Amino acid sequence: MNNEIAILIGNAQVALQACPIRPHWVLEGNPQARSHVLSSSADGTATTVIWDCSAGRFKWNYGVDETIYFIEGSVTIRDQAGVDHQLKAGDTVFFPAGSSAEWTVEKYIRKVAFLRTPLPWQVQLLRKAYKSVKRVLGKGGPSGSPADMLGQVRNIPGETSV
Repeated sequence: MNNEIAILIGNAQVALQACPIRPHWVLEGNPQARSHVLSSSADGTATTVIWDCSAGRFKWNYGVDETIYFIEGSVTIRDQAGVDHQLKAGDTVFFPAGSSAEWTVEKYIRKVAFLRTPLPWQVQLLRKAYKSVKRVLGKGGPSGSPADMLGQVRNIPGETSV
C-alpha cells in the first residue's frame, strides 16, 4: 500500500462541460449550466466543482451538503420559506442535504461549490466513539479537522478568543 500523499495543482482556466439542469426543474427561460470537477476526496464523500449558468429560473434540490462561493455574476435565491436572497460575487451560502431552493439568474452566475455527502447517523456515532476511545488512551492528538488546522477549535489557557 502506498502511503504517499500527492498535492495536486491546477489552473483556474478550466474547460467547463455541459451540465444540463433537469428539464422538470426549469421554471422559466433556457438556463444553460456547465461544470468541471476540480477535486474529489479519496473516500468519495467530498467534491469541489466550478459551475456556471446563463439566465433562467429553476428549482434545485440538494441531495448532498453544498457550500457555495460565488465568483462572478449575481443570482436571486428563494429559500424554502419563500424568502428571496440577492447573492453576488464574494458571497457564500450553505444548502444542507435535503433542502431545495429556487434560483433566478438574470444574466450569468459562476460559483465554486464544495459538495459533501453527510455520514449516516450510525457512522457519526461510531466516529465519535472512536475519537473518545483515542482520547482516553492518550492517542487523541489533533483531530486533523479543518477547524483544527485553522486554529479555530482549541482555547488556550490565558488567551481570549475574538
